[in-house]
Amino acid sequence: MKTIGLWSAGLCMILVCCVSCKTKQSAYKAAYEQAKERQVEETPVVQEEEITPVSKSKTVTTVTRQERITPVAGEDASGIKLYSVVIGSFRNKTNAYSLKERMQKDGYMPVLGENEQGMLRVILTSHETRQEADASKQEVTRRYHPDFQDAWVLERRY
Repeated sequence: MKTIGLWSAGLCMILVCCVSCKTKQSAYKAAYEQAKERQVEETPVVQEEEITPVSKSKTVTTVTRQERITPVAGEDASGIKLYSVVIGSFRNKTNAYSLKERMQKDGYMPVLGENEQGMLRVILTSHETRQEADASKQEVTRRYHPDFQDAWVLERRY
């Protein structure tokens, strides 16, 4: 008999909680709706105006590194001038030759160079002046976006 009483009391408490929770939920919902209505009424009307963009001149900085570099065996030594645009650096010869072949198919004459640490540099273009190399690097990054965004200019040391 005591167990039935306990079960009844527990069931009554659960029902009371459920009913009181629903009341609180509806009260919160009503308060939320009222707040939203007030917010809409208080929001000021903003008139749209035409905005003309201001053009700013961009300062483009090109990464330049100085290295002693020699052409890999079988490469044309005249293909590496004072300033070169490097699009890839590899320790693995297969990867370097693969990128070189890809760029040859696109009409370039890339050259592979090796620095003193044994890194193979895939040189896409080579120039006598820094300005020509910077312009070439910008063209490469624009044309091959996003593939060669980390291209850089190599200044050859002798």
